[in-house]
Amino acid sequence: MGKMQRNRKSSRCGCQAYMRIVKRVDFDVPEWRVTGFSNIHNHELLKSNEVHLLPAYCTITPDDKTQICMFAKAGMSVRQMLRLMELEKGVKLGCLPFTEIDVRNLLQSFRNVNRDYDATDLIAMCKKLKDENHNFQYDFKMDGHNRLEHIAWTYASSVQLYEAFGDAVVFDTTHRLDCYDMLFGVWVGLDNHGMTCFFGCVLLRDENIQSFSWALKTFLGFMKGKTPQTMSTDQNIWLKEAVAIEMPATRHAVCVWHIISKFSDLFPTLLGSCYDDWKAEFYRLHNLDFEEDFEKEWRKMVNKYGLHEYKHITSLYALRTSWALPFLRHYFFAGLLNMYQSEAVNAFIQRILSAQSQLDRFVERVAEIVGHDHLAGPKQKMQRKQQNVGLKTGSPIESHAASLLTPYAFGKLQEELVMAPQYASLLVDEGCFQVKHHAEMDGDHKVMWIPSQDLMSCSCCHFEFSGILCRHILRVLSTNNCFQIPDQYLPIRWRGLSSSSTFTLRTTAREHSEKIQLLESMASTLVSESLETEERLDAACEQIAIVLTRIKELPRPTHDMDDICYICPSHSLILPEVEDNDGIIQSFTVGNPHEPFNLEKLKERKPRDGVDITRKRSHCSEPYCRQFGQNVMGSDNLNADALGYL
Repeated sequence: MGKMQRNRKSSRCGCQAYMRIVKRVDFDVPEWRVTGFSNIHNHELLKSNEVHLLPAYCTITPDDKTQICMFAKAGMSVRQMLRLMELEKGVKLGCLPFTEIDVRNLLQSFRNVNRDYDATDLIAMCKKLKDENHNFQYDFKMDGHNRLEHIAWTYASSVQLYEAFGDAVVFDTTHRLDCYDMLFGVWVGLDNHGMTCFFGCVLLRDENIQSFSWALKTFLGFMKGKTPQTMSTDQNIWLKEAVAIEMPATRHAVCVWHIISKFSDLFPTLLGSCYDDWKAEFYRLHNLDFEEDFEKEWRKMVNKYGLHEYKHITSLYALRTSWALPFLRHYFFAGLLNMYQSEAVNAFIQRILSAQSQLDRFVERVAEIVGHDHLAGPKQKMQRKQQNVGLKTGSPIESHAASLLTPYAFGKLQEELVMAPQYASLLVDEGCFQVKHHAEMDGDHKVMWIPSQDLMSCSCCHFEFSGILCRHILRVLSTNNCFQIPDQYLPIRWRGLSSSSTFTLRTTAREHSEKIQLLESMASTLVSESLETEERLDAACEQIAIVLTRIKELPRPTHDMDDICYICPSHSLILPEVEDNDGIIQSFTVGNPHEPFNLEKLKERKPRDGVDITRKRSHCSEPYCRQFGQNVMGSDNLNADALGYL
C-alpha cells in the first residue's frame, strides 16, 4: 500500500507557492511528473546574486574542503581563505557557493575529531620548546579522564619583560577558542615605549573560581612569585574572587572599555535619543578626579535620565570602586585604564587569536606574533631610538626630562608641561600650594612641595596613577625657579635602557673607563700577535680558555640591572636625539661605545693573503645584555606524572 500524500505548507510566512512532484514507475522505468504548481508568493523573491546563500546551494566540494584544510594548517584566517578562493575561482566578492559560517562549521568538524589528539600534541610541543630553551615556562592540568583541563605557558623574553614592566598587568579573559571549547586568557602590560608587551597566556576548560585561581597561581610561578601592583580585567565575578585569593596585595580594577562595549546592547532601547548624551556623561564621570565629585555627579546623572530602578545602573554603582578613576588614582596602572590603551590591548589580543589553527601550532604562532624571538623587537626599538623629540616650552625642566625619558613617556610629560602655564599657583601655607585654572572658578588642586626633601604630591594623584608628573606640580616647580625634576619623579620604568643607567652609573662609568680601555688594548694586541702563525693562534686559544675558566670561578659582585647592562661593552649609552624649537638637534651621550672581542671565533678568522683583518662590531650575546639587563632563569614547572602518558 502506498504512503499517504503529505500536503505541507510553509509554516514561517504562510506562502502559498508550491510544486508537487510524483515518482511513477512504468515497466521498471522511473518517471518524475509535476502534478501541481503555484507561483503565487506573499513576499519578495531573492535576487539572482542572493540565491547561492540558500542552504540548498551552500555546498563545499571535496577539492574545496582539502584546500580549506591546507589553508587552516598554514594559519590563515577564514576571511583570508575566502578572499584567496574568490581570486582563484575568479568570482566576485561574496559570491562563493559557501559562506564564512559554512567554512567555520567545516573547520570545527575537523577539529572535533582530533581534539584529544591536538591536546596531546600541544603538551608535546611545549615539552619540545622547554627542551630547546630552559627559560620557556609551561604547566598544565589533566582531569579525571586524562583529558587536558588547563594549560598555561610563557616565553623567556616574556619573563624578562615582566621583571621590568610587570608592575601593572591586564588579564583579558573575554575570548574563547571555540573549536576546542576552551576559555583563552592572556596577560599583557605596557613597556617604557608605550608598546603592548606579552607576559603569558592560558587555556581553561571551565570558567569558575578554581580555574582562575589555578591560572593566577601558575602565572605567579612563572614569574618567581612577583605579584603586580595592579591588575585590570573584564567584569567577571569569579575572576574577581580568584584575584582576591591569589593576589591579595594586588589592586584589582575592571577595565571600563569592557563595560562601555556592552552599553549598545543595554541602553539604546531604554534611553532612545538620549543615549549618546548619557554615554558621554558616563565617560565624564568615569574620568573625574575626586570621589566626592563622582558621588555628587552620579546622583545628578541618575535623576536626569530617570535610571533609579534600572538594575544595571545599580550594579555599576555598587562596583564603582573597581572601575571609576576617582577611586583608582592612588594606584599605579601605567595608563592601561584609558580607552586608547584598552583598544590597543584588544587589537594586540586579536592578532594572537588570528593565529588559531591546530592547537600545537598555536603555541608557535603566538610566539611569532608576540616577537619572543627578537625578530621584530630590535627593529621597533631602533625606530624609537631614532625618533626626534621636539622641545615646545624651552624650559630647563623639559630639556632635563627629554634627556632621560623615552619618547613615549616624555610625550606624556610634555602634554602636562604645555598645559601648566594655564594654571596659577598660590602659596597658602609652608610647602602647600593652591593651583587653579585661570578660567575656572572651581576645581582647584592642592600641591605639597618640600624642596629640602625632594618631596612632591598633588591632590589629583596623577603621578601615583601614571608615573608622570601632573601640570599642577610642574606649574609649582616652574613658578619657584626649579630647573630639574628630582630623579625619583622620573621613574626608571619610563626611562630608556641607557638613560635609566645615567643617574646610577655616572661614578661607575668613570671608575671602569680606564680598565675597559686597558683590556681592549690588550685584546687588540693579542689578536694581532696571535694571527701571525697557526702555532701562535693555537697557543693563544689554549691560554685564553684557561684564563676564562679561572675568571669564571671567581665570585661575582652583586649588580643591579643597570650595572650589568653597563659593563657589557657593546652598549653605547646614547639617549634619544632632542630637537629644540630652533631645529638644532642635541644628542645626549654618556660613555663611549666599545667593540667586543669574541675569543671563540679566533680560529675562524684566519688571515688571507694580502688582506687585512679588521674587527667587526657585534652585539653582546649574553641574554642579560639584550633584555633589560637581567638574566632571568625560569623554574621547571613540568608535571612529570601527567607527562608519563605521552
